[in-house]
Amino acid sequence: MEGLRQELCSRAYRPRPLLRVWIPKSDGGQRPLGIPTIRDRVVQAAMVIVLEPIFEADLLPNQYGFRPRLDAKMAVRRAYWHITDSGRTEVVDADLRDYFGSIPHGPLLRCVARRVADGTVLSVIKSWLEMPVVERTPRGDRRSAEARDRHRGTPQGATCSPLLSNLYFRRFLLAWERHGHRQRLDAHVVNYADDLVICCPPGNGGTALTIMRQLMTRLGLTVNEAKTRLARLPEASFVFLGYEIGRSYGKGGTPFIGTRPSRKAVKRLIGAIHDATTPQWYPDEPTNRIRRLNTMIRGWAGYFDQGPVVRVYRAIQLYTERRVRRWLMRRSGRRGTGYRRYPDAHLYEVLGLYKLPGRRVDPPNAKV
Repeated sequence: MEGLRQELCSRAYRPRPLLRVWIPKSDGGQRPLGIPTIRDRVVQAAMVIVLEPIFEADLLPNQYGFRPRLDAKMAVRRAYWHITDSGRTEVVDADLRDYFGSIPHGPLLRCVARRVADGTVLSVIKSWLEMPVVERTPRGDRRSAEARDRHRGTPQGATCSPLLSNLYFRRFLLAWERHGHRQRLDAHVVNYADDLVICCPPGNGGTALTIMRQLMTRLGLTVNEAKTRLARLPEASFVFLGYEIGRSYGKGGTPFIGTRPSRKAVKRLIGAIHDATTPQWYPDEPTNRIRRLNTMIRGWAGYFDQGPVVRVYRAIQLYTERRVRRWLMRRSGRRGTGYRRYPDAHLYEVLGLYKLPGRRVDPPNAKV
């Protein structure tokens, strides 16, 4: 680390190429991640520690992503409050195509320069934005400099990217406020990273959608038209940060607007439980498998604990029990469902399987 400190002090520091990996997206596509080297992550983390408090004062209260004491569930609750308490039941459910990879470097650096006058710091940040990328393929490493050539993008996976992405998105939110769109249309934006919804009174959603498209174009960003829509509640619903917000039914069939885990979120967890109980894990000890399942289920339930979730919890619990019993039976070379050999008492008391709350008054203890 002493050598790295000297590089920074002598202005000889140069970041090394990012390693590009691809992770699956919920829609079946893939998202690129740019992973910095450890030395570069150390420098970026140190820079964020210094810069984050400076820019935190500038960020707007409806920006919930990557900020101290704010989280995704707070953004969901804010959107829900706009709909249920204020009657803003027309919602622009917007999606941006490759937001992190589309941020133009020049305007982004001007956002940073509003608060940072040190030329060395600005130069280091610029070098991070222009870092080359190395992708490992069967034919060998492939190196590219897309960000430098296009003058766009802040790499997802880099420690500095969350702060920089918030700074640039702030430009859209400021334009929305200063041009009077929020006040004139009573249209309120709720933003988390590159996700946003605009909650409007009936009749104003179409205008808000048109203006949002125009502003994003001026900022050099692209609206993903295939995933952007206007939802009119309660007839329609929309998904925001994994939660589906729309019509639900209470006791006696009484309708209300509520929040619940989206179908994709439930399907993703079911798929993870399935993959954790396949034959490839037969060599593993049952207690280790249960520990892995508990981590997944606790974490999922720690986030999806708002709204009428008990019925979803019950379905997940039954599926997990069935998969664990089947895995235990096949692992020992037996056939059958395993209900008699591995009753509930064995799953929960002996193996320690986590049991999801069975009542709304029993929220999960885990936090995400």
